[in-house]
Amino acid sequence: MTPALIKPVIPFELLDQIDIRVGTIESVEDVADSDKLCQLRVNFGDHHRTIIAGIRKERTNPKEIQGKQALFVVNLEPRKMRGVLSEGMLFDIGYADGVRPVLSMPEFPVPDGTRAG
Repeated sequence: MTPALIKPVIPFELLDQIDIRVGTIESVEDVADSDKLCQLRVNFGDHHRTIIAGIRKERTNPKEIQGKQALFVVNLEPRKMRGVLSEGMLFDIGYADGVRPVLSMPEFPVPDGTRAG
């Protein structure tokens, strides 16, 4: 793989607007009428969210990520996908570069809801 060019410089304040938090993936279910979407139920400590992620084609068994902590962008505008409201975005590594995506996860367990950055 050849690394992609670095994107243009942005003001630091822009990065500060993105809220990335650790959550535990409690369940993974297929989204009806989709061959790539899964519905994740994620625990953020003080609340739960539904997050839709396009991981079905990337993994032989998407349920293998149940019980794992990962990073999620939690302050995106909610978006309906295949009739299911997604309340954030899984922050994974590799998809944009054509590499088999992997979870972006803490080195060791931390409390759900812990902020990145």
